[in-house]
Amino acid sequence: MIVRDFMTKNPIYTNPKELIANVKSTMDREQITKVPVLDDSGKLIGVITKTDLKKTMPSNATTLDIYELSYLLSKITVEKVMKKQPITIQKDATIEEAAKIMSEKGISSLIVMDGEVLSGILTKTDLFRAVVDMFGFRYEGVRAEVEVSDNPGELAKISKAIADAQGKIVSVITADGSDVSKRIITLKIIGISKETVEEILKTLGADIKDLR
Repeated sequence: MIVRDFMTKNPIYTNPKELIANVKSTMDREQITKVPVLDDSGKLIGVITKTDLKKTMPSNATTLDIYELSYLLSKITVEKVMKKQPITIQKDATIEEAAKIMSEKGISSLIVMDGEVLSGILTKTDLFRAVVDMFGFRYEGVRAEVEVSDNPGELAKISKAIADAQGKIVSVITADGSDVSKRIITLKIIGISKETVEEILKTLGADIKDLR
Protein backbone atom coordinates (compact mmCIF):
# COMPACT_ATOMS: atom_id res chain seq x y z
CA MET A 1 0.00 0.00 0.00
CA ILE A 2 1.41 3.32 -1.13
CA VAL A 3 0.95 6.76 0.44
CA ARG A 4 -0.21 8.40 -2.82
CA ASP A 5 -3.26 6.09 -2.94
CA PHE A 6 -4.58 7.25 0.46
CA MET A 7 -3.34 10.81 0.94
CA THR A 8 -5.56 13.86 0.66
CA LYS A 9 -4.56 15.48 -2.62
CA ASN A 10 -4.34 19.20 -3.42
CA PRO A 11 -4.00 20.26 0.23
CA ILE A 12 -4.66 23.79 1.41
CA TYR A 13 -1.42 25.71 1.93
CA THR A 14 -0.39 29.22 2.90
CA ASN A 15 2.55 31.61 2.57
CA PRO A 16 4.82 33.06 5.26
CA LYS A 17 3.38 36.58 4.95
CA GLU A 18 -0.23 35.48 5.53
CA LEU A 19 -1.88 36.69 8.76
CA ILE A 20 -2.47 33.94 11.29
CA ALA A 21 -6.01 35.21 11.78
CA ASN A 22 -6.76 34.26 8.17
CA VAL A 23 -5.10 30.87 8.55
CA LYS A 24 -7.14 30.16 11.69
CA SER A 25 -10.34 31.03 9.83
CA THR A 26 -9.37 28.66 7.02
CA MET A 27 -8.56 25.84 9.45
CA ASP A 28 -11.86 26.30 11.27
CA ARG A 29 -13.85 26.42 8.02
CA GLU A 30 -12.15 23.43 6.39
CA GLN A 31 -11.83 21.48 9.67
CA ILE A 32 -8.11 20.85 9.25
CA THR A 33 -5.30 21.01 11.81
CA LYS A 34 -2.16 21.46 9.69
CA VAL A 35 -1.30 23.78 6.81
CA PRO A 36 1.97 23.61 4.80
CA VAL A 37 3.79 26.90 4.22
CA LEU A 38 5.23 27.55 0.75
CA ASP A 39 7.42 30.44 -0.35
CA ASP A 40 6.82 32.41 -3.55
CA SER A 41 8.65 29.79 -5.61
CA GLY A 42 6.44 26.98 -4.28
CA LYS A 43 9.13 25.51 -2.03
CA LEU A 44 8.02 23.99 1.28
CA ILE A 45 9.56 26.06 4.08
CA GLY A 46 7.41 25.24 7.08
CA VAL A 47 4.14 24.12 8.58
CA ILE A 48 1.62 25.73 10.88
CA THR A 49 -0.75 23.78 13.11
CA LYS A 50 -3.70 24.56 15.35
CA THR A 51 -1.40 23.98 18.31
CA ASP A 52 0.95 26.67 16.99
CA LEU A 53 -1.98 29.05 16.65
CA LYS A 54 -3.16 28.40 20.20
CA LYS A 55 0.28 29.36 21.50
CA THR A 56 -0.17 32.80 19.96
CA MET A 57 -3.38 33.40 21.86
CA PRO A 58 -2.98 35.56 25.00
CA SER A 59 -3.49 34.04 28.43
CA ASN A 60 -6.38 35.00 30.68
CA ALA A 61 -3.92 36.91 32.86
CA THR A 62 -3.16 39.51 30.17
CA THR A 63 -3.79 43.17 31.02
CA LEU A 64 -4.46 44.14 27.39
CA ASP A 65 -8.00 45.09 26.47
CA ILE A 66 -9.90 43.52 23.58
CA TYR A 67 -8.96 46.27 21.14
CA GLU A 68 -5.26 46.00 21.90
CA LEU A 69 -5.43 42.22 21.58
CA SER A 70 -7.23 42.40 18.25
CA TYR A 71 -4.67 44.86 16.93
CA LEU A 72 -1.69 42.75 18.01
CA LEU A 73 -3.15 39.51 16.64
CA SER A 74 -3.99 41.18 13.35
CA LYS A 75 -0.29 41.89 12.81
CA ILE A 76 1.12 38.40 13.45
CA THR A 77 2.12 36.57 10.28
CA VAL A 78 2.64 32.87 9.60
CA GLU A 79 6.45 33.16 9.42
CA LYS A 80 6.55 34.22 13.08
CA VAL A 81 4.65 31.14 14.23
CA MET A 82 5.36 28.31 11.78
CA LYS A 83 7.68 25.38 12.42
CA LYS A 84 10.57 25.18 10.00
CA GLN A 85 11.86 21.92 8.46
CA PRO A 86 8.53 20.05 8.74
CA ILE A 87 8.43 16.27 8.75
CA THR A 88 7.58 14.96 5.30
CA ILE A 89 7.29 11.72 3.36
CA GLN A 90 7.48 10.98 -0.35
CA LYS A 91 4.25 10.00 -2.13
CA ASP A 92 5.74 6.67 -3.30
CA ALA A 93 6.59 5.58 0.26
CA THR A 94 4.61 2.77 1.87
CA ILE A 95 1.76 3.26 4.32
CA GLU A 96 3.81 1.23 6.80
CA GLU A 97 6.65 3.77 6.61
CA ALA A 98 4.20 6.63 7.13
CA ALA A 99 2.58 4.96 10.14
CA LYS A 100 6.01 4.31 11.69
CA ILE A 101 7.05 7.96 11.31
CA MET A 102 3.76 9.28 12.70
CA SER A 103 3.98 6.93 15.67
CA GLU A 104 7.62 7.69 16.45
CA LYS A 105 7.21 11.46 16.07
CA GLY A 106 3.86 11.62 17.84
CA ILE A 107 2.16 13.51 15.01
CA SER A 108 -1.31 13.13 13.53
CA SER A 109 -0.48 13.89 9.90
CA LEU A 110 2.37 14.01 7.39
CA ILE A 111 3.09 16.39 4.55
CA VAL A 112 3.48 14.36 1.35
CA MET A 113 6.00 15.42 -1.29
CA ASP A 114 6.65 14.52 -4.91
CA GLY A 115 10.36 15.19 -4.93
CA GLU A 116 10.51 18.84 -3.81
CA VAL A 117 6.89 19.60 -4.74
CA LEU A 118 3.95 19.52 -2.31
CA SER A 119 1.71 16.61 -3.26
CA GLY A 120 -0.70 15.97 -0.39
CA ILE A 121 -1.39 15.43 3.29
CA LEU A 122 -1.66 12.03 4.98
CA THR A 123 -3.75 12.08 8.15
CA LYS A 124 -4.65 9.49 10.78
CA THR A 125 -8.05 9.22 9.10
CA ASP A 126 -6.29 8.31 5.84
CA LEU A 127 -4.30 5.67 7.71
CA PHE A 128 -7.53 4.20 9.11
CA ARG A 129 -8.87 3.93 5.55
CA ALA A 130 -5.69 2.08 4.59
CA VAL A 131 -6.12 -0.34 7.49
CA VAL A 132 -9.73 -1.00 6.45
CA ASP A 133 -8.52 -1.87 2.95
CA MET A 134 -5.55 -3.86 4.26
CA PHE A 135 -7.76 -6.17 6.30
CA GLY A 136 -10.51 -6.37 3.70
CA PHE A 137 -13.15 -4.97 6.06
CA ARG A 138 -15.08 -3.56 3.12
CA TYR A 139 -15.91 -7.07 1.91
CA GLU A 140 -18.32 -9.69 3.21
CA GLY A 141 -16.46 -12.97 3.13
CA VAL A 142 -14.49 -15.56 5.05
CA ARG A 143 -11.66 -14.58 7.39
CA ALA A 144 -9.10 -17.36 7.82
CA GLU A 145 -6.05 -17.32 10.08
CA VAL A 146 -3.64 -20.18 9.49
CA GLU A 147 -0.13 -21.16 10.49
CA VAL A 148 2.08 -22.57 7.74
CA SER A 149 5.74 -23.37 7.28
CA ASP A 150 7.88 -20.35 6.39
CA ASN A 151 8.99 -21.89 3.10
CA PRO A 152 8.80 -20.17 -0.30
CA GLY A 153 5.60 -20.96 -2.18
CA GLU A 154 3.30 -21.73 0.76
CA LEU A 155 1.05 -18.73 0.15
CA ALA A 156 1.09 -19.43 -3.59
CA LYS A 157 -0.30 -22.92 -2.95
CA ILE A 158 -3.17 -21.52 -0.90
CA SER A 159 -3.86 -18.79 -3.45
CA LYS A 160 -3.99 -21.25 -6.34
CA ALA A 161 -6.29 -23.66 -4.50
CA ILE A 162 -8.70 -20.85 -3.60
CA ALA A 163 -8.65 -19.50 -7.17
CA ASP A 164 -9.29 -23.00 -8.54
CA ALA A 165 -12.40 -23.13 -6.30
CA GLN A 166 -13.59 -19.81 -7.80
CA GLY A 167 -12.67 -17.86 -4.68
CA LYS A 168 -10.73 -14.60 -4.46
CA ILE A 169 -8.31 -13.36 -1.80
CA VAL A 170 -8.89 -9.65 -1.14
CA SER A 171 -6.54 -9.25 1.82
CA VAL A 172 -3.36 -10.93 3.08
CA ILE A 173 -1.62 -10.15 6.39
CA THR A 174 1.40 -12.12 7.60
CA ALA A 175 3.10 -12.32 10.99
CA ASP A 176 5.63 -14.44 12.84
CA GLY A 177 4.46 -17.91 13.77
CA SER A 178 4.95 -20.02 16.88
CA ASP A 179 8.61 -20.54 15.96
CA VAL A 180 11.07 -19.24 13.36
CA SER A 181 10.04 -21.92 10.87
CA LYS A 182 6.38 -20.85 10.89
CA ARG A 183 4.29 -17.95 9.60
CA ILE A 184 0.79 -16.82 10.55
CA ILE A 185 -1.23 -15.81 7.49
CA THR A 186 -4.57 -14.01 7.81
CA LEU A 187 -6.70 -14.07 4.66
CA LYS A 188 -9.98 -12.43 3.67
CA ILE A 189 -11.64 -14.57 1.00
CA ILE A 190 -14.75 -13.86 -1.04
CA GLY A 191 -16.70 -15.93 -3.58
CA ILE A 192 -16.70 -19.26 -1.73
CA SER A 193 -18.19 -20.59 1.49
CA LYS A 194 -16.54 -21.02 4.87
CA GLU A 195 -16.88 -24.79 4.48
CA THR A 196 -15.04 -24.72 1.14
CA VAL A 197 -12.24 -22.60 2.58
CA GLU A 198 -11.90 -24.97 5.52
CA GLU A 199 -11.71 -27.99 3.20
CA ILE A 200 -9.03 -26.33 1.05
CA LEU A 201 -6.87 -25.37 4.02
CA LYS A 202 -7.12 -28.81 5.61
CA THR A 203 -6.24 -30.47 2.31
CA LEU A 204 -3.11 -28.31 2.10
CA GLY A 205 -2.14 -29.21 5.65
CA ALA A 206 -2.44 -25.68 7.00
CA ASP A 207 -2.94 -25.34 10.75
CA ILE A 208 -6.21 -23.39 11.05
CA LYS A 209 -6.12 -20.98 14.01
CA ASP A 210 -9.36 -19.14 13.32
CA LEU A 211 -12.07 -19.33 10.68
CA ARG A 212 -15.17 -17.14 10.58
